[in-house]
Amino acid sequence: MSIVIIKYNAGNVRSVNVALQRLAVEAVITDDPKEISNADKIIFPGVGAAAPAMEYLQQKKLDVVIQQCKNPFLGICLGMQLLCDHSEEGDTPCLGVFSQAVKKFITGEKVPQIGWNNIYDLRSSLFNGVDENLFMYFVHSYYAECGPNTIAKTNYGVEYSSGIQKDNFYAVQFHPEKSGNAGELILKNFLAL
Repeated sequence: MSIVIIKYNAGNVRSVNVALQRLAVEAVITDDPKEISNADKIIFPGVGAAAPAMEYLQQKKLDVVIQQCKNPFLGICLGMQLLCDHSEEGDTPCLGVFSQAVKKFITGEKVPQIGWNNIYDLRSSLFNGVDENLFMYFVHSYYAECGPNTIAKTNYGVEYSSGIQKDNFYAVQFHPEKSGNAGELILKNFLAL
């Protein structure tokens, strides 16, 4: 099984790779369109800003490659937000895999949300064996609204999608690679899809 982690100058690629190594899984870190297209499983992590990330994806023609992926695909944090239609961060048009908007937290809570928060209303095989209300590690200032593709929710002054899924595309707002045993289980579940 070939596993690719998409490199696009948006952080946390190495921490995802280390988490996979803990699971005895070898991945290739690449921005090569052919390698990504041919992979059995694709992971799209991210920490950073939406506009420069989208600019890099477009320069490398990775936007089209991602939209056409047919194999199991997992977006993480910024990777999840970029899979949505549009982000308020920099008024950025995104990849449009999910018809959901990404909005800035305006809740009276401290922004960015940094630290542990629970996930609930879990509705996907991605969460097999994961208990409701388990805590995951989050770092973000923007969130995807709840919608028909929502498979997990979190509340931080507003209820939002902490997991979404459509066809072969899965995405989570939290960092499974930094969320202990439960996060590792989610990565295992993704690799087993």
